[in-house]
Amino acid sequence: MDIGVSTFVWVSPFSTASFDVLQKAKDIGYDVIEIAVEDRQLIDWPVLKKTCRDLELNVTVSGAFGMDRDISNERPEIRANGLSYIVDCLEIASELESPIFGGPLYSAVGKTRLVPEAQKQQERQWCLENLHQATRRAEELGVTLALEPLNRFETDMVNTVDQAISLVDEVGSSWLKIALDTFHSNIEEKNIPASIAKLGDRLVHVQANENDRGTPGTGHLDWAGIREALDAIGYRGSLVIETFGAPSKELARAASIWRPLANSADELATEGYDFLKKTFCN
Repeated sequence: MDIGVSTFVWVSPFSTASFDVLQKAKDIGYDVIEIAVEDRQLIDWPVLKKTCRDLELNVTVSGAFGMDRDISNERPEIRANGLSYIVDCLEIASELESPIFGGPLYSAVGKTRLVPEAQKQQERQWCLENLHQATRRAEELGVTLALEPLNRFETDMVNTVDQAISLVDEVGSSWLKIALDTFHSNIEEKNIPASIAKLGDRLVHVQANENDRGTPGTGHLDWAGIREALDAIGYRGSLVIETFGAPSKELARAASIWRPLANSADELATEGYDFLKKTFCN
């Protein structure tokens, strides 16, 4: 199983000036670098592609869904911008040969409200309409969309595996699957291995994060059970560490990151890699 690390571990937003983290990831031993696309204009994409190829680093692509990138928003111009962002990231993923583009595709991170059922259903309908369009472009490009449930403190729309399955199955496209982040699952699922079993072949990407988003292996997650559940469903995707070593103000607010999660980003990346390699690849 390939082990990966997100650019979020070191920097936000990722830019051409941050390409040194690619060499860091390679030196530690990672197979995959996950590129977080906060602002595509900050990145020299041809140079990034060449650098990753030269380092023999595979790529996955993840999204950053701010309030202006919300395909379920009541304002049509924001929904349109959200869809445009998803399509842009699909095209980036295709160019970088990433098999997936993942994230909370359905809404903005930090959008948390108690709303009437009629409003909730309308927002779901807007989301479905845009996901149908996005999956058509995903199919054309050969990149799978990976929809990620987030915990209740970051979204009010899709918190659980059951909710993700319901939305994905309603779209009904083989180009829309599910990404699982074990940090969020620790909050929302009663049993993470059981939720993995329920996902089956819908699961195309795993962000292997500790219960506090710190270094994997230092908290209380049932990593042995997670490994057994992934083996049981024949999971062959990547395991990527995604945490936030130097979040922007917007990201810190959305993800509620108020304190350092390790002594340093380099330490977290190194010790996290060692733990995941030992646990999942031996």
